[in-house]
Amino acid sequence: MPYVSGFDRDQLMCCSWDAFVDKESIARIIDAFVNHLDIGKYGVKPVAAEGRPSYDPKSLYKIYIYGSRKGIRSSRKLAESCKVNLEVKWMIGGVEPDFRTIADFRKNNIDSLKEIFYEFNRRISGAVEWGFSSVDGTKIQADNAKDNNFTKNKLDDRIKWLNGHTDEYLRILNEMDKQEETDVISGELTRESLEAKLKEAQERLARYEGYQKLMEETGVSQLSITDADAKLMKNKNGFTVAYNPQTAVDSETHLIRDFQMTNQVTDHGLLESTMQGIKSSEPEKIIEVVADKGYEAVEDMVECLENGIIPHVITDDGKDGYDIEIPYEEAETDTASTEPEELKKALHAGKIPEVYAEVIQDMKVETVRRKVVDEKRENSSVYGSPEEMQEKAKEGYFVRDPERNLVYCPAGEILRQKSIKKNGNIRYANKNACKHCPNRNKCYKGKGEWKEIDFTKDQLVKPCKGWLEAEGKKPEETKTGEKWHYEKRKVVKFFLKPDKEKMSRRMCLSEHPFGTIKRAMGATYFLLRGIRKVAGEFALFCLGYNLERAKNLLGFQKMMELMEQA
Repeated sequence: MPYVSGFDRDQLMCCSWDAFVDKESIARIIDAFVNHLDIGKYGVKPVAAEGRPSYDPKSLYKIYIYGSRKGIRSSRKLAESCKVNLEVKWMIGGVEPDFRTIADFRKNNIDSLKEIFYEFNRRISGAVEWGFSSVDGTKIQADNAKDNNFTKNKLDDRIKWLNGHTDEYLRILNEMDKQEETDVISGELTRESLEAKLKEAQERLARYEGYQKLMEETGVSQLSITDADAKLMKNKNGFTVAYNPQTAVDSETHLIRDFQMTNQVTDHGLLESTMQGIKSSEPEKIIEVVADKGYEAVEDMVECLENGIIPHVITDDGKDGYDIEIPYEEAETDTASTEPEELKKALHAGKIPEVYAEVIQDMKVETVRRKVVDEKRENSSVYGSPEEMQEKAKEGYFVRDPERNLVYCPAGEILRQKSIKKNGNIRYANKNACKHCPNRNKCYKGKGEWKEIDFTKDQLVKPCKGWLEAEGKKPEETKTGEKWHYEKRKVVKFFLKPDKEKMSRRMCLSEHPFGTIKRAMGATYFLLRGIRKVAGEFALFCLGYNLERAKNLLGFQKMMELMEQA
C-alpha cells in the first residue's frame, strides 16, 4: 500500500497567511485580545516621531503571551519563532525583531504584564460564575545557584574550614623556609602551588568575611549573590533557591483569579494579602477562601475576617476549628453591614456579624489577667566582648550576643537563628557543628541529630545542665532584670469553624494550575532576577494558563467575542 503523499515543494501556491492558521487556534484569541488593548494606560512609550520606525508594542506583547502558553520563553527562542513559526508570523505580520529588542521590551514593560493579566480576567468575568477561592503556594526555582546562596551557618562553616587550610598552608611554607634549598614537600606540593593555594584561600576567606559582615549589618538571614531577592527554600526534592508565588484559584472555573509573588520560605501570614486584590474588585461582597495547614496563623485569619474574607484553613486531625482571642473595643456597630470597617468594629465589640453566623460560634467578652513589663533591660550583653562571651560559654553556658543575633555554646561553636516561635522566642541551632561535636553527649541526649535552644528577646544566658553536671558544677541563677505586673484586660473570644465540604475540595483546585504551568508549559524555573521582574514573568504564566482554560470552558467563538470587547 502506498504512503500518504505530500505536496510538491516546488509547486507555486496562491493563498493568504490566514489560511496557514487553524480556524480555532489560540493565536487568534491572543491576537484579538491584544489588538483591543489600550496599551497607553500600561505605560508603553508612544512611537517616536523621528528616526527608524520601531516595532509595534502590541506585536511584542503577542509574542510573549503566545510564548508563555507554548513553553517558548527565552528571547532568543522567541526571535527564532518569529522566523519559523507560522502562527507567530501571522500574529505579528511577518516582522522579525531580534532577541535584544524582545528582551528589552520585557525589561522596560515588566510591570504592565500583571495589569494585562487582570484585564483578561475582567473581560471573561461577565461570562463565568465565580465561586470561592483556593489559595496555595509553590516553589519555583530562581536564577541563582545553591552555591551562590549563603546562610550565616554556611558562612561560619566555610570560614572555619578556610582558616584551618590557611593555617596549614602557612605551616608547610614555614617548614620549607627552615629547610633551605627545599621547594618540595613529600614529592607532592611545590612552593609555587602552595603559594597559589594560599592566595586563593585568603581571597575566598576575605570574600566570605565580607558577606558575613554585610549580613550582620543588614540583619538578613540569607544572602543570594546572583538574585538578591531569592531565598533558599525546602521543596519535595530537598532545598533549592527559589520564589514562593501564591495563587488564588476559583472553585467553579479553575481559573487563576489573582496571585502574589513572595520570597517568604513558608506560607504563614500570606492568606489575607493574597486575597486582597479579589476583595478590592468586589468590595461589597463577602468572599470565601480555603487553604492548607501551612496558612494556620491566627493573626492572618483575624485580618481576613476584619476585611470581609471568610478563611477556611484546614485544621489538625481531631480539631473542628480555631479558638481565637482578640482585644475588646467598645463601639456601636451594625451587624447587618458587610463593610470591612463595620465588620471589624463588630468583631472587636464581641458581636457576631450576620454574614459570619455560620462560621463563628461561642463569641463572648471576658476579663483576663495579662503580664505587662514595666522596665526592660537594655538589649545588650552583660559581657563586653565576643571573647568574654566565649569564655563564659566554655564554663557550661549558652551565651547570646543580641547585637550579632548569635549564641555561643559550651563547645566553642556559634549557633545562628533558625526561627522565631509563635510565642516570640528565638530558636538557635547549628546542625553541622552538633553532628561532628566530640562533646555532644555532655550537651544533648535527645532523639534528633542536633541541639536547638530557645531564648526570649531579653534573655542572654542559659545554663547547659548536662554539661555542668558532667563537670560537677551547679548552674548560676540567670535573671532577666525586668520589672512587671499583671493587668486586667477585656478580650473577645470566639470559635472559628471552617467549612469541611469546601476544605475537602482544596487539593483538586490549587494543584491543577501548578501542574499545568510546570509540566505542560515548562515553567519550572524563572529566567529573570529580582522579585519585581519575577512577578511579571509569573503573570505571563498565569495568563497563558487562563487563556487555554477559558477557551476550553467557553468555546472559541465566545472567547473571540469577549476578547474584542475593549
